[in-house]
Amino acid sequence: MKKFFSVILLALLAFGALVGCAGRTYEIALVTDVGNIDDKSFNEGAWTGVKNYAEANDISYDYFRPAEDSQAARVETIEAAIDKGAKIVVCPGYLFETAIFEVQADYPDVAFLILDGEPNNGDFSNDGANLVYETADNVHCVLYQEEQAGFLAGYAAVQEGFRSLGFIGGMAVPAVIRYGYGYVQGAEKAAVDLGLATGAVTMKYYYVGAFEGSDALETKMDGWYAAGVEVIFSCGGKLYTSVVAAAANTTAGKVIGVDVDQQAESDRIITSAMKALTLSVEESLEAFFDNEKAWPATLAGKTRTMGAVENGIGLPTAAASWRLTNFTVTEYNALFADLVDGDIVVSASTAAEPTVTKIVVDYDA
Repeated sequence: MKKFFSVILLALLAFGALVGCAGRTYEIALVTDVGNIDDKSFNEGAWTGVKNYAEANDISYDYFRPAEDSQAARVETIEAAIDKGAKIVVCPGYLFETAIFEVQADYPDVAFLILDGEPNNGDFSNDGANLVYETADNVHCVLYQEEQAGFLAGYAAVQEGFRSLGFIGGMAVPAVIRYGYGYVQGAEKAAVDLGLATGAVTMKYYYVGAFEGSDALETKMDGWYAAGVEVIFSCGGKLYTSVVAAAANTTAGKVIGVDVDQQAESDRIITSAMKALTLSVEESLEAFFDNEKAWPATLAGKTRTMGAVENGIGLPTAAASWRLTNFTVTEYNALFADLVDGDIVVSASTAAEPTVTKIVVDYDA
């Protein structure tokens, strides 16, 4: 009999625990894109910002992951976060543009922070003539000058001594294109500054069409390294897993990471072209909560673009992350200052490939 009541008690305790968990609410919610909060890239950078701010200010927080990669799943997950009490929903990535466009008017008392995108209807028909952008007052958007981060990475690679470069992008979306075209411009600038002969620096350039690694991508990267490519800028989500795996199959193949400092993932990663994802989330959340849980007028319905001037992009300069031996941190800081001062201007255009005269880029690699 005692055993019977013990089992019943344990069952009731377990049920109570489940009910307690089910009833928990969270003021700050992050909804991931196709990745997860441990992707060592975009989601994780944003999640770290949420976590840092929430824990420093004793605010409840959690993350929610869509069941699949679809508009319906993203909307459903955003609504699930709101049902859990979210006062603000952080949405990392351009995939949320159409989802926020759909829900922003339905939840005027909920704030949304979208990184790398602006709400729009996603209608690219008729050569984009039907595309409508609309950012409600309960939404704040943050964009980054990826072209500057890519520029720094390309410049550093050539100054380091690499002459055969590669660029792998996830999808040909604006942020990825800006990274890639900035990388091209940086390599070109370094070749000019070093007085290299035309064609002394070459680059293979390719968009995968996905943000996940694969056996097929690793095989392609094996081919690039075998053909003489020395360093590859891996730009997008978990693509780096395949690029790093291919680099590890070589004697000296190197990789450049993206979005966050990825040096801990492999000793083959020599630097990373970063966005200040964590900082931008922390600053946005601070502005929201300091204004009584509403966007201040300077942010409500507006887009903030972060570049070198705002310390919104860069390469990591900590000793553990700086794996360049010829190009120094001092030289990097001088280059960064030129971006801040406007002495160097990197084109953000995605309409056409950058004009180069020194390096040779194979866009069909």
